[in-house]
Amino acid sequence: MIGYGFMGATHSVGWRQAPRMFVLPAEVEMAVVVGRNADAVADAAATWGWAESSTDWREVIARDDIDVVDIVTPGDSHAEIAIAALAAGKHVLCEKPLANTVAEAEAMADAAARAEAKGVRSMVGFTYRRVPAVTLLRDLIAEGVVGTVQQVRAAYRQDWLVDPGMPLAWRLQKEHAGSGALGDIGAHIIDMTQFVTGQKVEAVTGVLDTIVTQRPLQGAGSGLSGTAGEGVGDVTVDDVAIFTGRLAGGALASFEATRFATGRKNALTIEVSGSAGALAFDLEDLNSLQFYDRTTPEDRQGFTKILVTEPVHPYVSAWWPAGHMLGYEHGFTHQVVDLVTAIVDGTSPHPSFEDGLSVQRVLAAVEESSENDSTWVRTEAPAKVR
Repeated sequence: MIGYGFMGATHSVGWRQAPRMFVLPAEVEMAVVVGRNADAVADAAATWGWAESSTDWREVIARDDIDVVDIVTPGDSHAEIAIAALAAGKHVLCEKPLANTVAEAEAMADAAARAEAKGVRSMVGFTYRRVPAVTLLRDLIAEGVVGTVQQVRAAYRQDWLVDPGMPLAWRLQKEHAGSGALGDIGAHIIDMTQFVTGQKVEAVTGVLDTIVTQRPLQGAGSGLSGTAGEGVGDVTVDDVAIFTGRLAGGALASFEATRFATGRKNALTIEVSGSAGALAFDLEDLNSLQFYDRTTPEDRQGFTKILVTEPVHPYVSAWWPAGHMLGYEHGFTHQVVDLVTAIVDGTSPHPSFEDGLSVQRVLAAVEESSENDSTWVRTEAPAKVR
């Protein structure tokens, strides 16, 4: 695993739990974790159960005993590491968003396609696909329970930047993060919308805004917390992204990604409205779905709560008895299960780097729209033979 911060912790939990809770088709060895600070990465290895630590990712991916490379670094290094790892014949799991630019994502998708022809697999870490309720939501839409999809409302709202004294972490610097709320959490709701509906976002119109333009330089800390040091620096990414998308099937989708929603801690919501019903999901109540069935008699219509903890639901059978809730970290375990299974079975895991590129094109189109008075921008790929 390359990187060891917030996402490094979540991925480590996934790698540790998967072989203990699921019957995997291969043994998983947590061999080495890589970071720039030797002392800090050694501490991370001891905390999360990695056999050793290193400060040289190039040396690690050249090792014969490494089969899988898990990338949890900031977005500015995703392309270089992933392309090198794939060229070295390593299977790759890369955190979202896939890259910081469309050009980088295209290069990564090209490298993944070449590697796949040689049996080398790659996957993007859009982990919310593997929340059992989200997978069930996708399955129910595919079964037709909502009829024709007519409208989608998706939002990801957090409030960890409301305090102007929050220091200037790497997520607030374009050269490292690529974009702000748009790429960090907006990427999730774009992917989730495309995943559950089975339809691509083909065009967007939107606006980005930066509410606090300067912040104290970071003294210490990582992830979504830290302490301020001396001086201030410019925030070079967006704080809020609000945009509308047109899906391939013709429906409109509204999207909101913000880190300034006071009181909202990690509120990812999606509601899909169709001709025959509707389905709604809220990450802060991640063990359930809300289902509205228009085909029932009028006097008994209303949203019904589906508790997604029965063993017949996706992923749930490996865990606890019905009603014993799963949490945020379980999606990362399911991610490991699906990746290891695909590698052993010789199948292509999802979401693929091509899926990640699709999301990257939507992100870029939103930025272009915002820079041009919110005009509609199409997201389709240029004509190209891969």
